[in-house]
Amino acid sequence: MSEQRPERINFRSVEFLTSAPTLAECPEDSGAEVAFAGRSNAGKSSAINALTGNNKLARTSKTPGRTQLINFFRLSDTQRLVDLPGYGYAKVARSMKDEWQRHLAFYLEQRQCLRGLVLLMDIRQPLKEFDLHMLTWASEAGLPTHILLTKADKLKNGPAQNTRFAVEKALREQGLDSGVTIQTFSSTKKAGLDKLERKLGEWLRQGDPAQAED
Repeated sequence: MSEQRPERINFRSVEFLTSAPTLAECPEDSGAEVAFAGRSNAGKSSAINALTGNNKLARTSKTPGRTQLINFFRLSDTQRLVDLPGYGYAKVARSMKDEWQRHLAFYLEQRQCLRGLVLLMDIRQPLKEFDLHMLTWASEAGLPTHILLTKADKLKNGPAQNTRFAVEKALREQGLDSGVTIQTFSSTKKAGLDKLERKLGEWLRQGDPAQAED
């Protein structure tokens, strides 16, 4: 009897669920979630929109740092995508940035249904301070992380792969490579989309009772 392949998740079926300013206002902590995080200019909204085939799902803005809420998108009764607040060039008070960071850290460390973190970095500006904060939080929480080096279409393939190797080396040297995978990605060219879908499917099926019974 041949082994049955797991059913592919239909990311095009996604729908907006809710927005939450704090962990206390998030949906019930059950099932499986994958969270997306990145600096405000990393192309996070564009990547989510490319994944779901919906250019209006995650808000893209000319004003970086505009999203200050944790946004939840429903894939099924047990599976969700989560868009975390981005920062970097956000023109807001330092006190508000600190508040965002507290909520982010608490979410990453306390959310039991969180199966993995997708951390987006502009391939031309990887491993900034925010990125290292996120990787440190994820490492301390034992949370698997998949790095998307976005806007890879801005570089030729050779330099893009060299950047990926350099990021891998830097993470090894800083002891932040455990549980971390890395790929190049382009929202405009849809390059790397299949690989991202496979990684998300692997994580999200961990919270699917139907898959767990196999």
